[in-house]
This record gives sequence, C-alpha cells and structure tokens, in this order.
Amino acid sequence: MPPTPAGEAVPYVSPRPSQRWSVFKLDELGSEVLRIAVPASLALAADPLASLVDTAFIGRLGSVEIAAVGVSIAIFNQVSKVCIYPLVSVTTSFVAEEDAIISKYIEENNSKDLEKAAHVHSDACNVPASGGDTPVCANSCIPTECADPSNQGCKRRYIPSVTSALIVGSFLGLVQAVFLIFSAKVVLGIMGVKHDSPMLEPAVRYLTIRSLGAPAVLLSLAMQGVFRGFKDTKTPLYATVVGDATNIILDPILMFVCHMGVTGAAVAHVISQYLITMILICRLVQQVDVIPPSLKSLKFGRFLGCGEIQLEPWNWITSRTGPLEMALKVLCFLQASSLAARDGPTIMAAFQICCQLWLATSLLADGLAVAGQAVLASAFAKNDHKKVIAATSRVLQLSIVLGMGLTVVLGLFMKFGAGVFTKDATVIDVIHKGIPFVAGTQTINALAFVFDGINFGAQDYTYSAYSMVGVASISIPCLVYLSAHKGFIGIWVALTIYMSLRTVASTWRMGAARGPWAFLRK
Repeated sequence: MPPTPAGEAVPYVSPRPSQRWSVFKLDELGSEVLRIAVPASLALAADPLASLVDTAFIGRLGSVEIAAVGVSIAIFNQVSKVCIYPLVSVTTSFVAEEDAIISKYIEENNSKDLEKAAHVHSDACNVPASGGDTPVCANSCIPTECADPSNQGCKRRYIPSVTSALIVGSFLGLVQAVFLIFSAKVVLGIMGVKHDSPMLEPAVRYLTIRSLGAPAVLLSLAMQGVFRGFKDTKTPLYATVVGDATNIILDPILMFVCHMGVTGAAVAHVISQYLITMILICRLVQQVDVIPPSLKSLKFGRFLGCGEIQLEPWNWITSRTGPLEMALKVLCFLQASSLAARDGPTIMAAFQICCQLWLATSLLADGLAVAGQAVLASAFAKNDHKKVIAATSRVLQLSIVLGMGLTVVLGLFMKFGAGVFTKDATVIDVIHKGIPFVAGTQTINALAFVFDGINFGAQDYTYSAYSMVGVASISIPCLVYLSAHKGFIGIWVALTIYMSLRTVASTWRMGAARGPWAFLRK
C-alpha cells in the first residue's frame, strides 16, 4: 500500500483472521488477563467445589438429607446473590476506576511534586535544587487518597469505595442473618417444603445455622471485590483455599465422628467463612486505609445507585438497576429450585447434585469475567478504546474454548462419576437425564458469565438490568410451563433458555454499538 499523504485519515484495515482469533497469544494483554483470571477462576471454583464435597458427604446420610440441604443452600446462596452485585461487581469496577485515576494522577504529578518539594527544601536550607539527595515523597506532596503505597514514607491509600463496600457488606450480612434465622420455616414453605415433609426439620436446622455465617460471607465478598479492583486475585484465592480446606477437613469430623449430621456440615461451613474473612481483613488493612477521614468521603449513594445519584422518586427506583438485575437472576434460580422441591426428595436430590456441578464448572468462566471487568474498567477510565476492544475479544474467545472443554469433562464425569454423590440408583438415573443440559450448556454459560463481566467493566448497569427484565419475563413462564409438562427435564430446558437469552441480549448490545460501545461506530 502506498504511503498515506500527510493530513489524510488513515483507513481502518481489518485484521486478518489469524490476528482476530488470538486466544492462545501470550502477549502483554494475554498475560494480564491470565494473571487475573487464573487465580480468580480457582478462587471462584473453590467454594462450589467445597460445596460438592459437602454434597458428597451429605449424600451418605440419605436422599432426604441431601434434598433438604439442597433447598437450604439454594435459599442461602440466592439471597446472598442479591447482595453480590453491589458488593463484588460494582465494588470491582469502582475500585479499579479509582485506582486507575490515582495511578494516572501519580504518573502525571509525582515528578512535579518531587521537584517542587526539592525546591522548597533547597530554599529552606539555601541549597541549589539540583544538589543533595533526591527527596523522599512527603505526605504533603500528594493527597492521602492518592498516596502511592510503593513509596516509603507515604501513607496507605484511602479509597472511598473500599470503606463504603465494607460498611455495606457488614450491614447487609447482619440483615440477611436476622431475616433467614427468624423466617426459615416460612421461606422453606414458599420453596415447596411442606410442614409434613421429612425434609423440613433438617432443612430448617441447616439453614438457621448456616445463616450465622452470612455477615462473614458478605463481608468477604466485599473484600474480594476490592482485591479484584486492584487486579489482585491471588489474595482471595489464598484465603478461599485455606477456608475451604478447613471446611473439607471439618465436614467428616463433625458429621460422622461427632455424629452431628447436617448440623455438622453447617457448622463447618460457618467456621470456614469466618476464617476467610479474617485472612482478607488482615491483608486488606496492610494495603489501604479503611478508616474514612470524614463521613462525607463515603460513597453510599454511588453504590446504591450504581454510579448515579438521582433524587426524583421514579428515578430513585429505576437507578437502582444492580439490585433489580440480581433480584431477577435470583428469582429464576429460586423458581427452578422450588419447582424441583415440589417434585419430592428424589428429584430435588438429583437437581441439587446437577446444580452444584453446573455452577462449579460454570464459575470457572467467572474468573475470565473478573479479568475482563478489571481490565475494561481501567481501560474505559483511561479512554483506551483499543485496549477495550482487544480485551473484550480476548476474554470472549477464551470463554468459548473453556466452555467447550468443560462440556467434555463434565459430560464424562456425570456419566461415570455420579455415584460419588449418592448410592441411590433412582437419583443417579435422574442425574443422567440432565447430562445434555448440565454439560451441553457450558459454552453458553461461559459466554453469559463473561458478558456480565464485560458489561460491569463498561459500567453498562442500566442495560444489564433492563435486559434481565426481558429475559426473566420469558424464562419464568417457561420454567413453570415446562416443569409442569416435562418435570425434571423441563426445568433444565427452561434454564438453558434462560442462559441463552442472557447471552443473546449482551451480544446484541455490543453488536449494535449502543451505550458504552457507541465508540465502535466511529
């Protein structure tokens, strides 16, 4: 191609297919994504894997116990997920954005501040600015909230979103604990566990004890969001592995040696959650100052409004898009669990095992979502659209490869390894019926999870919420209808429709170049 004359716009040249499909390219971007995604994937998968071990141990107690615990876990996890949005997704984006702004401030002003400090020191001592040792960064050179922790003598950074997330997490954890402890029977009844059901007593016992760990769960989620915002996924991985290993060790001891049954499983889980929280707190206070200089510095409005503070009554409601989106996701899964519970202990036991396998493997893709969110939030804050495009393409490609691999592995495991969780032949037969849906949807699930991270990184909260309204309005009627006519298979067909619609909605948003993706049309 001849050289472009001066003054003329350089035409866009579409990359070759080999350049577009760069999933295995280990360049700077690939290294950054993998550095964040691999520890995040392991950390996210650790808890579901520990739950799988719980399920395997509880399965030895009988199908009634595993069904009862399955309903309780579904309730606890789905109620917690309502809070995950402000505690993890929003926290990650806000912390990444503020950290990027602070880093940019330091890069642009640190040299000037150091020079100014040197001149002040020289004038005071009547020494030329160029003479003597290079001065150390003083706290007065850079505001406390912009201090670089890597410089000795500087204070730890104060990042408003960190403190806000910790306070919100603690408060929501206490609210969840009180709510579930005092309404366990009512909630279980709504889920289809009747007063004369053999599942009721162990389900109430497990849910009540497990709820004592809610403050630790939500506080640890808030801190995981903070560390993800710093692009540090190794610390949450370390804490999660230690906590889950403790859970796995305590499970057989409390359940079988101490003869505590499902109570022992719940106690082991609560202990592990508080251990995870303590590890994360100790590491976090070493990096940031969590005590705010004033109440005005906190950003509760930003969390509640997901980036917008609007005071008009209708706008106040509609701006709370994050909780709306998560509530709709929770509603879909709770509806599926409720329908399975109404079909009896056998179907619920099979559904619990399938669901734990489905989530444990699918959440591996959530590590890619975390990487995409952290990288995109930083890139959008710096208006680096080239990196936005490259990072988005890379994590989507990786999600497809991961999903295809998980389909093969999970399909084989469900076919030949279902006996690990239960010896009940009837339950195993039902599990085998779910293989095409649980294993076959892994690529769709991976794309849906990664698209969530991409949307959060772009802070496209409003569209994410309103698209979920459309998805839920189709998925919930499908769940009810298909469950009534096809039973267990119908539930999984409806969940497949649900995940597919989530993927389609996010694909359309990006393909149409709307919202934060409008720059693609330029």
